[in-house]
Amino acid sequence: MEAGIFYVLVGAVAVAAVARSRGWPAPLLVTVVALAASFLPFVPELEIDGHLLLGLVLPPLLYSAALDVSFVGFKRSLPQIRRLGIWLVLLTAFAVGLVAWWILPSLTLPGALLLGAIVAPPDAVSAAAIGRRLGLPRRIMTVLSGESLINDATSLTLYRVFAAILAGATVSIWGGIGQFLLAVGVGVGIGLVFGIVLHQLRMRIGDPVVIGTFGLLAPFGAYNIAEHLLGSGVLAVVAMGLFVGFNAPRTDYTTRQQEAPLWLSADLLLESFVFAYIGLQFPRVLSDLGSESVGHILLLSGAVLLVVLVVRPLYIYPISAWSNFQDRRRLARMDRGIASGEFDERRRRSRRWRDQSTDELRTQIVRERMAGLRLTWKDNAVISWAGMRGVVTLAIAVAAADLAGLDTEASHAIVVVAFIVTVGTLLLQGLTLPLLIRRLEIAGDEEHAEDVAALEMVKAKSREAGKAYLAEKRREWEQKHGEVDLGMFDAFTKRMTRVEKDTDDAQQVEDTVARPSYDDLVALTKGWLQVRREILVAERDAGELDEEIMRELLAAMDAEELALDTRGATRPLSRN
Repeated sequence: MEAGIFYVLVGAVAVAAVARSRGWPAPLLVTVVALAASFLPFVPELEIDGHLLLGLVLPPLLYSAALDVSFVGFKRSLPQIRRLGIWLVLLTAFAVGLVAWWILPSLTLPGALLLGAIVAPPDAVSAAAIGRRLGLPRRIMTVLSGESLINDATSLTLYRVFAAILAGATVSIWGGIGQFLLAVGVGVGIGLVFGIVLHQLRMRIGDPVVIGTFGLLAPFGAYNIAEHLLGSGVLAVVAMGLFVGFNAPRTDYTTRQQEAPLWLSADLLLESFVFAYIGLQFPRVLSDLGSESVGHILLLSGAVLLVVLVVRPLYIYPISAWSNFQDRRRLARMDRGIASGEFDERRRRSRRWRDQSTDELRTQIVRERMAGLRLTWKDNAVISWAGMRGVVTLAIAVAAADLAGLDTEASHAIVVVAFIVTVGTLLLQGLTLPLLIRRLEIAGDEEHAEDVAALEMVKAKSREAGKAYLAEKRREWEQKHGEVDLGMFDAFTKRMTRVEKDTDDAQQVEDTVARPSYDDLVALTKGWLQVRREILVAERDAGELDEEIMRELLAAMDAEELALDTRGATRPLSRN
């Protein structure tokens, strides 16, 4: 078993490496190769407990995804994310459940609804990989990533409810709602506690290896403790990841540089294994079916696959149109309030809005509360077709095979349908999504123009802050040393990104005038970098700078500081 897992891991990573080198979507290629390899006699047969698979794979993948999600963008897109991550999951689960019960009554209604809960949540791993490669706008990527962070919690809560009903428990509608609210409250609370503790450790411990190890362990702790307390382990990990990711710019640069490749490697390893496992298991679950039930279950699988493909666009387009209509009504009411003077009176009474002009406030409200207007029909077409299923559907289906209240035929049917829906959506939607994106000619050109403007703005602010910092340090040096030679300070100010070389010859000149030492210039450079970082974080917090741009600029500054520390570490060697 252990050797089989190792071989599958190595093979899956090798296939993923080939896909990445060619620019192909790795999850799709890994699934196809594993599906083909599963028919070879020497390929090992893996059988992993679904609960174990879910508990080992889901926490790190969710945490890594949450670290990369822009919290500001997540907050702005929350209306769309909530509609997809909660209401669409509920609608899909009940639509699938009713169709499954109609086609295969032996499932029973609770069993059919359990199947609906299993296949309801999409997995954005492949969609995100395709979107990044083809340059999808951030507004689409944020919605897809945000949906994948919360739809698993909705699905797992539904799974618990229907599993309890199958086991003989009596669960009312209000009881189900209560379970969901409990799962949300406990999950988010546990996640925030873990996030705060982990952030404080990141701020106080200077060893990036130790911090990276804590970061690897924390998702498992948050997930399992939340699940033990009847909360949502998914939401616990997501809340922790969002909190830590939002505050990551405030930590030491070595921590950021350590954890970025660490989580990229973990993602590649886990995702490759899961999609290989999906492909390898497909023939086995088909062979578990009796010959007399194969036709019915294949018919059921095709019907469920059709439902999950159709329900998503049938929900997204009407709800998006209704949301845009409501936003336009609110905007019209705001304009009428501005014209009548009522809006100005409300602004003056508000402590939060008192210092803003009417135009500034209107722009802010439109940006914060009406982000749905930015999604065009082309955007919704991509979001509608990016519904590939993945690890959660697979793991829950395997775990459901051992549930009390399901007979052998029903449990096999659930596993087979889940596998066919997962593989079918990966191949059908995953292979055609790039073509759809190209045909619709969706690109982030408009966002690129906004990014350029924001970048110029933040660069200007950064230059001004840097000059002010250097001027203050110049005054401090004059007060500290009296008569000084500040030529090196002035040269540093002109270059802004270079530290003047500390020449031993210059220091050997007999001169009574004090000069800045190498350590002084290193401290000056580090302080200058920190001032620029603070500008980036402040602009991000104010909503003026996109988080992805902030992270790119932050990475460049981290590289500058790393080069500075590396140069300092090698100076004693160069003098010998």
